[in-house]
Amino acid sequence: LEIQSRCPNGDTPILAKDSHGAPCARPTSPVIAKSSKAIPSPTAKPEPGRSPIPSQSPPTMRHILLVLAAAAAVVVAGAEPVLRQVTDFPTAVSSGVSDADALFCDSWRLSVETANAGPWRTVPARCGASVRAYMEGERYASDSAVAAAESLAFAAQAFASGVGGAMPAWVFDVDETLLSNAPYYAVSGWGLQEFNETSFDAWVDIAKAPALPSSLKLYNELQGLGFHIILLTGRSELQRNATEENLLFAGYHSWEKLILRQISDIGKTAVQYKSERRAAMEAEGFKILGNSGDQWSDLIGLPMATRSFKLPNPMYFIS
Repeated sequence: LEIQSRCPNGDTPILAKDSHGAPCARPTSPVIAKSSKAIPSPTAKPEPGRSPIPSQSPPTMRHILLVLAAAAAVVVAGAEPVLRQVTDFPTAVSSGVSDADALFCDSWRLSVETANAGPWRTVPARCGASVRAYMEGERYASDSAVAAAESLAFAAQAFASGVGGAMPAWVFDVDETLLSNAPYYAVSGWGLQEFNETSFDAWVDIAKAPALPSSLKLYNELQGLGFHIILLTGRSELQRNATEENLLFAGYHSWEKLILRQISDIGKTAVQYKSERRAAMEAEGFKILGNSGDQWSDLIGLPMATRSFKLPNPMYFIS
C-alpha cells in the first residue's frame, strides 16, 4: 500500500506524530514549544527500562473533557488565530446534517476505515458536522470499545498458547490509540483544516490529553496477563518528556519501552519507520502478538504482529 505524504508546503514529513496527521519537515532549531512545567518525580523508583508509576489516579474522563477544551482553545488560538475558540466540550451534537450528507459521510468514514479512501488531506467539507457528531457521540466510543474487546479476546487466547522462549509483546500507537486529542480537534475543525504542526505541538506540550477509556482498560488487562507493553509513536524524541507526562496523567504506567522518532528517521514514512522498529523488537527477543493503532500505517509493513487491530479515526490520515 503506497501512500504519499501530504505536507502543505511539499516538504517530506519527518519526526512525525503518527496519530494526528503527517507533520512537515522541521527547521534546524526545533519549533516545539517548551513547557516550563517540570515533570513530577515518581514516588517509587521504576525498574530499569520501565516507566514510572504515578502516585495518584488521573481525573475522570468527563472532568478532563470539560476542562481541556478551554485550555486547548487558549493554546491553539495563540498558535493559530483563525481557529474558533470553545469553552466546553459538548457531550452531544445537534448536527444539522442533511439525510444525503449523512448517508454520504457514513459511507466515506467506512471507506477511510477500510483504507479504500486512499491518501486524503482533509475531511470533506460536507462531512465536518458528521465527523464531529461521530467523535462526540456514542458511536465512536462503542466502535473503540468493540475493537478493544476483540483485542482482549485474542490476547487471552494467544497468551495461553505460549510463545516458546520469546517475550510476548503488545505494541500500541499513542495518539488516537491510547490518548485522545479530541479537545484539540474540537477547536481546530475536526479535520476540516490541514494539519498545523505548530499549534499541535503547543497542544502536546500541555500534556493533558485524556485516555481513551476502552484503550486504558485493554492496556491494564494486557499487563495483567503478562504482556510486555511497547509504545511505538511517530512523535519526535523532542517530545518524550511531554509524552511521558501525558501518559502518566491519563493513567498509563509501567510500559516496557516508549519509542519515538529519532533524527535518523528523517524522511521515513510511518510504515517504514514502524516496520523497522518492530523488526528491532523481534531481534531483541520479543514476539509481537498484537498491535493496536488508529492508522493503517501503524499496522502494515513487515514484520507484522500476529494480529493487528485498527481503531477508528476519521479526522486525519498518515502515510
